[in-house]
Amino acid sequence: MVGDYVGKALRIDPGTKPKLYGQIYESAEIASASYLLDLAFAAGIATLGLVLNSPAVVIGAMLISPLMGPILAAGLAFAASDIYLGIKSFLSLIGSVMAAVAISAILVWLLPFHSPTAEILARTQPNLLDLGVAIFSGLAGSVVMSRSLSGGAASALPGVAIAVALMPPLCTVGFGVGSGWNWQIISGAALLFLTNLVAIAGSAFLVFYLVGMDSPDVRASISENEMRHATGAGLYRVLHASAVGKIFGGVGQLRWRILMVAITIAALFVPLRSSLMQLRDETLCRAAAREALRALVPYDHVLSQQLEILPDRLIQRVVTTSAVDKRLVAAAEADLSRRTGKLSSIQVRQVANEEELITLRERLRAPEPPSAPLSLKSMAANAIPLLEEPLKAIWPTDAANLKTYELGFTEDVIVVRLGYQAPRAFDVSTQETMRNALRRNLGVENLETVFDWQGARKNEPLLKKQK
Repeated sequence: MVGDYVGKALRIDPGTKPKLYGQIYESAEIASASYLLDLAFAAGIATLGLVLNSPAVVIGAMLISPLMGPILAAGLAFAASDIYLGIKSFLSLIGSVMAAVAISAILVWLLPFHSPTAEILARTQPNLLDLGVAIFSGLAGSVVMSRSLSGGAASALPGVAIAVALMPPLCTVGFGVGSGWNWQIISGAALLFLTNLVAIAGSAFLVFYLVGMDSPDVRASISENEMRHATGAGLYRVLHASAVGKIFGGVGQLRWRILMVAITIAALFVPLRSSLMQLRDETLCRAAAREALRALVPYDHVLSQQLEILPDRLIQRVVTTSAVDKRLVAAAEADLSRRTGKLSSIQVRQVANEEELITLRERLRAPEPPSAPLSLKSMAANAIPLLEEPLKAIWPTDAANLKTYELGFTEDVIVVRLGYQAPRAFDVSTQETMRNALRRNLGVENLETVFDWQGARKNEPLLKKQK
């Protein structure tokens, strides 16, 4: 038989198969404190590792890997045509997924920031390569589980746990929920988790079938295990006492089981292939853009470059310190369009290089030529107009004639001497009022005003500058 040949090749003891079934059967039980703690710990570690953008912390969450038990149980249910174990593992997976997403979403919701990191974004665009990784991981995990009771597989368990990345995609879904229902993150991470789930379960089905887990002697032991573990279980009684078990009994035929796995993988193939083709196009565009830029300007003259890939266009923005011939730019655009099949545009912006900036800074720092010193005559010509207007505004022309005014400076005080003719001299209060008004109009606090009364004369002009 094929099962005996494969079992011998993998060094699997036939006597351990019933015990292996019982072990996997037990792993589908999630209503235990141990499983729930493992699930909570793995979800918490993975969520914080994703938010911290720490691959090491994320790998730590992978090592716990509590979801592997229900997934391998689903694969064994397909291999052994066990409808009870299949439904039980399905319900266990649904409960585990909901719990992990809820824990992750609550942790993210409690955080004061919700910025997607590189670790999060890396799990939002799955493609066919991820499907391939999941298939090989499922095969490795199933083989390790099959050999676990025969020895020789302990060294491979950590590597399989890391390769079977189940919790990080689920926690990425939780991040999308907790950060405000970001559907782009939720849909991408959910597709990655579903890809891993289907691939691992399908791989487990293939391995468990090839090692002979559905052989008559093993199936007899499986029935005994079912009866022992499911005594009193309502689900078991419903399936075996109603028409539901008979309806799903057709799943026991190998062709139907293979067809179900094939249809599920084919349904995932379409979006994963689209993502892979998009990744291929982006890789080709970036490679072509790098070569086009290398032909235009030396690498050490490029300050920054930005490539925008649109469905039908390609825009490359370059900031360089050297001038680029427009004819070379046009030729590079034509070559880039030919290689990528997209309408290409290269926008080059030149800025000053380091030597030019140094020269410009030296010019800006150059001292200005000294200006010619002011003469007393020019100072007087500038000061007199500044004094005349405020003086006219405060002077009582109907009570006195302003004859002369002089402007003087000391180290601390500016002095204005006013010579006037009036029937009698200004009293102290009038002088103080005019002095304060002149200070306000000139905006000078340290201004001292001296009033020089020259008696009364008629027919004199009201305002006269000192000669």
